[in-house]
Amino acid sequence: MPPLRRIGLTGSIGAGKSTVARWLRQRGFTVLDADEQARAVTRDPETLREIEAVFPGVVVGGQLDRPALAGRVFGHPEALEKLNAITHPRVRARMAALETAAQAGGARAVIQDVPLLFEGGSRPLFEAVLLVDAPLETRVQRVMARDGLSREAVLARDAAQMPAEQKRQLADAVIENAGDEAALGAQLEALLARLDLRP
Repeated sequence: MPPLRRIGLTGSIGAGKSTVARWLRQRGFTVLDADEQARAVTRDPETLREIEAVFPGVVVGGQLDRPALAGRVFGHPEALEKLNAITHPRVRARMAALETAAQAGGARAVIQDVPLLFEGGSRPLFEAVLLVDAPLETRVQRVMARDGLSREAVLARDAAQMPAEQKRQLADAVIENAGDEAALGAQLEALLARLDLRP
C-alpha cells in the first residue's frame, strides 16, 4: 500500500474554507472536517464533564451551551487554551481513525480541514498546508451574514486566531477567495496539478 499523502487545509474565519472543501469533495477527495469531529467530541459525556469542571454552567441538560462557552473563551486566550487542551487530543484521535479508514478504502490522499491548524501546532503532520484567504472586510461581512453575529463578535473571533498575514507566511500555498467562484476553481485546478494530487 503506497504511503498516504496528508494535506492540511486551513483559513481564517470567513475565508471560504468550507467552499474549497466542498469543491475538493466534489472531485473525489476525502476531506476530514475537524470542526465536525469537534462537535462529535463535545457530545461525549466524558468530554462534557471535563468542560463543565473547567467552565461551570456551560453544560445544560447534558448538552453544551455553545454560545455560553464561546462567550467564556473568545477574547480570553488562557480560557481558550484550557478548552483546547480538553478537546484537541480527542479530535486528533478521531481524525486519525478516519484517515486510517480512508486509506484502507483506497484513498491516495486525505485532506484535513483544520481551522486552527497552525495555532494547534499540527503543521508537522502534513506534507503541505493550503491556506484559504480573503480580505478582512470580506471575511467579516460573510460571517455576519452567515451567522448573524455582530461585527465586534466576528472581529473578536478573528483576533483569537493567528493573524492571516502570519498564516500566509507559514502556508505552502495560498488560495485567494475574494468571491469569484470561477477564479477559485481555476486556482484549485492549477494547485492540484502543481502538487500532483489525486484522490
